[in-house]
Amino acid sequence: MTYSEAKEHTPGRLHELFADPYRAFENDTDERQLHIRVMLHTLLARPMQRGQVTLRVIHGWENGGFEPSDLQHADYALHSLDDYHTAVERFTTATRQNEPLPADNTSILAAPLADAIADAEAEGQTLTDDIVETPARWPAFDGGLALYTLFKMYHRLVYGEDDSYRCSQCNTPHGPREIHEFHMEEGEFALLAPISEQHDAPYLLVLHESQLAPIEQLLNDSLPLFDRF
Repeated sequence: MTYSEAKEHTPGRLHELFADPYRAFENDTDERQLHIRVMLHTLLARPMQRGQVTLRVIHGWENGGFEPSDLQHADYALHSLDDYHTAVERFTTATRQNEPLPADNTSILAAPLADAIADAEAEGQTLTDDIVETPARWPAFDGGLALYTLFKMYHRLVYGEDDSYRCSQCNTPHGPREIHEFHMEEGEFALLAPISEQHDAPYLLVLHESQLAPIEQLLNDSLPLFDRF
């Protein structure tokens, strides 16, 4: 295992903007709404205008479940608010018609976990069922710490979190990313951004399907403010 795979509570891009980003989004913080809009401009609006953002809507875990194979997702290219509205409409229509929620065929946890386990075993490492089936023990094999970090992010986005903000770094299929995670009264979501500003590197906006409407309202209220900038 290498701790370069992921690090919790690391300084990220918002540390360059705010004196204390871990308090910037708490309800009693002065100029909180300004902080939210600066954050959205930096981590979402600008990369959206450059066509770098993908919206990932997750679902499938419920009633305390967290099996990697049960976590489903649907990804959408996000160039504008219209693209977001389209994703909302697809989920709304599926719910209204009592159909399965939209889901891509690819696996965001189960398949990468199986690959990491296979690689570790090919290197001669013996992995017990307890290691394989317990996310907190995934760091016992190479790649497992990054998978555990992403697992925790997905889990908090499904089941909630007390902290209004946290920043981590993690290796992802697209390379190292800052994970900016928000649990605010306006909604809960995560933004995965390149470690440094890059005009062609992909960004990822991740949220649970239950947060589609709250985040839609947040974006409707905020993103048009940036049109002149």
